[in-house]
Amino acid sequence: MFEIEERLAGKGITREALVEAGMALYVPHGLGPDAAAARLDALLTRHLRDPNVAALLVGAILLEEELVERRKSSELESDPVYLLADEIIGMAIAEVIAGTYARFEFTRYDQKKPGVLATLGPFLDDAAAGLIAGCTSRLYSEQVEG
Repeated sequence: MFEIEERLAGKGITREALVEAGMALYVPHGLGPDAAAARLDALLTRHLRDPNVAALLVGAILLEEELVERRKSSELESDPVYLLADEIIGMAIAEVIAGTYARFEFTRYDQKKPGVLATLGPFLDDAAAGLIAGCTSRLYSEQVEG
């Protein structure tokens, strides 16, 4: 959808890197790490095809390019406390995938920034965190529901 995997890969965000970051904070819920990583990869693949998720990710990419990368000494590069649009995008992605529970999972990934998340700018780190959080939250819910 919207060549989103290619666009993300161009920013250093591969599906493999997303799985690695997701597994960094994985809490076992009846699945071993290998099975959970495979399921997380499948969920990422599925949700990257969702036009709503893809559109929000494209928005984050464009905002990052326009407001951070193209500006010398961008006031947003350090992810200042008053910048909330990035958090809103991340939470929206998480919630589109897995509902309100995913908002809490987003907070874990946003605060810890495991793996690739630590290398990204203010919009893309939250968008990727939202994608991971939505998928891990769905993974946990599926395990609990059995």
